[in-house]
Amino acid sequence: MSYPELEGREGAVHLLPLGATEPHGPHAPLATDTIISVGICRRAAERLRGELDVLVLPPVPYGVTRYGADFPGAVSISQETLRSLVTEICSGFQRVVLVSSHLEPEQVWTLRDLGLPLFDITRRERAQRLTDEFRAGAGHAGRYETSLVLADRPELVNTARMRNLEAKMIDMPAAIRSGQTSFVAMGMDQAYAGAPAEATAEEGEQTFETLADMLVELIREVA
Repeated sequence: MSYPELEGREGAVHLLPLGATEPHGPHAPLATDTIISVGICRRAAERLRGELDVLVLPPVPYGVTRYGADFPGAVSISQETLRSLVTEICSGFQRVVLVSSHLEPEQVWTLRDLGLPLFDITRRERAQRLTDEFRAGAGHAGRYETSLVLADRPELVNTARMRNLEAKMIDMPAAIRSGQTSFVAMGMDQAYAGAPAEATAEEGEQTFETLADMLVELIREVA
């Protein structure tokens, strides 16, 4: 958009997609989390067209990313940097919703502490509406996330590699609670958990619909 298109729209609900740059298996792009956040925002904004004025801000493609540090491509910022960056970006808007698909604990805790409306799919009431793999805690670059990328940016998924990956049903939240601090320590020697070989664009579209439904509910509350 150009600036004249924004005149008179100061009261819009602004969606800030937050992601990360980190390894998502040998098959999915480093930008997986950012792609998913943008996809949810875009669909929710489209859903509300004619009902509410909703604008999608350019995404923040970096987050607190420590678990993938053993692999090439992980770019992490500190919790303090994330806090400052998001706070300063959002300071100019009357109404804003944070939408983060990067679920590393320090990322989630930092965003919760800001006191801004946060679309947090780790909350039980939202997680229960998502797929079996996600609820099992094995959703990093597995069937859940890979399906979403296939639905939105299929050209970025190496499907030949994807089809040859064995399922690794690792309960990541349980591993984190036990003190594991890296993908490798959790048994994710290729930076994925779950069953990426089972991913489909059709499942991704269905999951995007569910995610957009939940974000629309939050946007209406904020508005």
